[in-house]
Amino acid sequence: MSRAYQKIRADLKLRPRKWLVTGVAGFIGSNILEALLNLEQEVVGLDNFATGFQHNLDQVQASVGAESWKKFKFIKGDILNLSDCRKSVEGVNCVLHQAALGSVPRSIEDPIMTNATNISGFLNMLVAARDANVDSFTYAASSSTYGDHEALPKVEGTIGNPLSPYAVTKYVNELYANVFARTYGFKCIGLRYFNIFGRRQDPNGAYAAVVPKWINAILSNETVMINGDGETSRDFCYVDNAVQMNLLAAVAPNSARDEIYNVAFNARTSLNELFLSLKTELKNLNINYNAEPVHVDFRKGDVRHSQADIFKARDMLGYNPDYDIDKGLHEVMPWYLKSFSDNSNTTL
Repeated sequence: MSRAYQKIRADLKLRPRKWLVTGVAGFIGSNILEALLNLEQEVVGLDNFATGFQHNLDQVQASVGAESWKKFKFIKGDILNLSDCRKSVEGVNCVLHQAALGSVPRSIEDPIMTNATNISGFLNMLVAARDANVDSFTYAASSSTYGDHEALPKVEGTIGNPLSPYAVTKYVNELYANVFARTYGFKCIGLRYFNIFGRRQDPNGAYAAVVPKWINAILSNETVMINGDGETSRDFCYVDNAVQMNLLAAVAPNSARDEIYNVAFNARTSLNELFLSLKTELKNLNINYNAEPVHVDFRKGDVRHSQADIFKARDMLGYNPDYDIDKGLHEVMPWYLKSFSDNSNTTL
């Protein structure tokens, strides 16, 4: 854990703040909620359960205990409703905006809804937070913004053309944030997530992320499907690294705001390597999977390779990711196994 992160955690316990986490019932949002409640913070959560789940909140409640849970207030609402946004930011110091309609394939299938949620909803939250005069606004950006720019590693100041409607919406978020800084003096921080994985990530549905989807397939003794030749590579980042970045960004000095930061580990793992890592980690837990994966077509809108430069986040925020992909998989695998065994219909 970096010195900067240790200091912030200690300071927050001494001087608690009131936080808003949008998309709080989702994968990353619920992990942020858990971290904040463990730091004795007061948290408001906003979610419409479009992609989040009540069971994620239930798991956080069980994890933090009854006393900490009393510091959480849930608002069932939608970022497309400005009044819900205004209600959620009342008296809030720090906004961590995670709510979005994710997935490149989903955006290709339904660009209109993706645009509405990720652009109109984002603008609603910006306006509500600006008018409430919150101390900080941190939002989930995306590595998809790098588009067809092929150079590695990806550096924040250089992007290419977007390859999907989802990528367009996340780039527009960055443009709006910059305009709000120049026009209203309301400075935000955008976090370009690179393939975040970890506990409470949903493995089901057509748009499931690769790590939980493959783990679910292996535990169900089903075929693992690999898009393309398997040499497509990603910078997989464990969710606790993303939580660290959200807290560092939320309390960053003014000089570090109106900026974009990569959130990753700064490493490349191919899909073929990921498959072998999952098999190895499960074998260490006495679960053997001997079937070979099946290769299918490349996925539309996907970039071939992705790896982040994280120097800017280290230099300006003190970010130091604690988990590489192997350490992250080792940390989270018992959670996947328990979730799988606890569910009678064999889904995580």
